[in-house]
Amino acid sequence: MTTTLVPPPKASARPPRPARLSPADVVRVAGFGLRSRPMRVFLSALGIAIGIAAMIGVVGISTSSGEDLNRKLAALGTNLLTVEPGQSFGGGDARLPDEAEDMVRRIGPVEAVSAIGLTDAKVYRNDHVPKEETGGIGVYAARTGLPATLGTEVAEGRWLNAANASYPAVVLGPSAAEQLGVHDTGADVQVWLGGRWFTVVGLLAPNELLPETDSAALVGWPAAEELLGFDGHPTTVFTRAESDAVTDVQSVLGATANPEDPSSVEVSRPSDALAAKEATDETLAGLLLGLGAVALLVGGVGVANTMVISVLERRSEIGLRRSMGATKGQIRTQFLCESLLLSALGGAGGVLLGIAVTGGYASYQGWPAVVPAWAMAGGLGATLVIGGLAGFYPAVRAAKLPPTEALAAA
Repeated sequence: MTTTLVPPPKASARPPRPARLSPADVVRVAGFGLRSRPMRVFLSALGIAIGIAAMIGVVGISTSSGEDLNRKLAALGTNLLTVEPGQSFGGGDARLPDEAEDMVRRIGPVEAVSAIGLTDAKVYRNDHVPKEETGGIGVYAARTGLPATLGTEVAEGRWLNAANASYPAVVLGPSAAEQLGVHDTGADVQVWLGGRWFTVVGLLAPNELLPETDSAALVGWPAAEELLGFDGHPTTVFTRAESDAVTDVQSVLGATANPEDPSSVEVSRPSDALAAKEATDETLAGLLLGLGAVALLVGGVGVANTMVISVLERRSEIGLRRSMGATKGQIRTQFLCESLLLSALGGAGGVLLGIAVTGGYASYQGWPAVVPAWAMAGGLGATLVIGGLAGFYPAVRAAKLPPTEALAAA
């Protein structure tokens, strides 16, 4: 009987494969590394959060302000034009003709026309106030159709009408009412105007397009002519044009209001002033956004500093893991993931803080609170980029530590 010897299998020359780390394992290990030093992690994340909160707050407040402006313009309209007298050819003060309103009303695309005229009268709370203490309140003759043309509202009482426009009745703008100490309307509420008592029949709501009416006392056109010596020349003619014809109306408005001297007429669009203010606010917002980016960069430096110190303090852990078979790539991935988690925590906190700041400030100003989705997503994306850049060098340094050197240093 022949015995056949079977040779033992040859030992594989290939080294054993290192244990693989799933993404969940990487996150778990990285989270454990952060939990081991909570105060340092909190302070580092706080730096990132402040930068993100500043950026989102600036964007959110600017967007909320813009949304508030859009709502105001939608309510008040961008089709309001004003006509005022400027300087005459000789350098003196020009005047609009008495027929300016009627001539403007004949322009085809014009929807509504009204006017006010400045008088020489002064208004006081009572007849004992010194004459020089006028408070800067102008007394104007006003047409009964003024609120409909301006889009303004009467906050309390009523507006001038055909019944009281010829009598000593007055409507006060909000600032004028506050300066005069008038908070109510009625037959027993009176102010000393033009040397006689006028009954306060209405209080206007603030008008963003025409803030000058806020500090005005408005009386009926016939009453101004009969009781205050008003000459009947309008000082401002308000015109509502069809929305698609505003530019065309604006181009002919001066010549129509004063055909004899068109160059002495100033035509303006009040909504342009609000738009200019918004542009100024956007410039300031750009500056603040830059400051927020600097704060974010400082926070990234804080994350990098935290990760470098973490590598130095955890050399024994790194050496032990390497001696047990962890690869350089796994060590590098662990520390890079820690940096990303740290930045993500700061970013999430910054987004919430920015939303809270925007909401609080918008509520204080009476604005709609709006935080664009792209700002929140961009903030989180920026934190991950900062975290990746800040953690790259510490992760590479940790991966390069030889196991024996790391254990010996510990």
